[in-house]
Amino acid sequence: MTPEDLATLHARCFTVPRPWSATEFRDMLASPATFLCTNSGGFLLGRTAGPEAEILTLAVAPESRRKGHALALLTDTESRMRAAKIQQIFLEVAENNTAAVALYHAAGYTSAGYRKDYYDSTNGRKVSALVLTMDLSTG
Repeated sequence: MTPEDLATLHARCFTVPRPWSATEFRDMLASPATFLCTNSGGFLLGRTAGPEAEILTLAVAPESRRKGHALALLTDTESRMRAAKIQQIFLEVAENNTAAVALYHAAGYTSAGYRKDYYDSTNGRKVSALVLTMDLSTG
């Protein structure tokens, strides 16, 4: 997927947090610490720092949701991170994104923190974020 493809899909999936531009995706992908997993339904973008990885965004096209694409992207990421000797994966998710929160919990992510008023929303209100993590150091 090109940065333009990523930005187009991201804009179809998000208003909170705001969608990223093609330039932002291009800049992220230029970093050697950034990784991208894709499948026919969407993509997952993340980055590594030492023994940790952070999922920056996961986007699945609206018409492809509830078909296993997001879980497949998480599974692919987990496998790649284990192979790279990453010990822990982190992410933030808007607390009101109940579908995503349910997905991450079902995939084995656990609560690690809370970021009050983390995201700006289109109506001017702030949306808090849950910090979730998966420990890869065992198993």
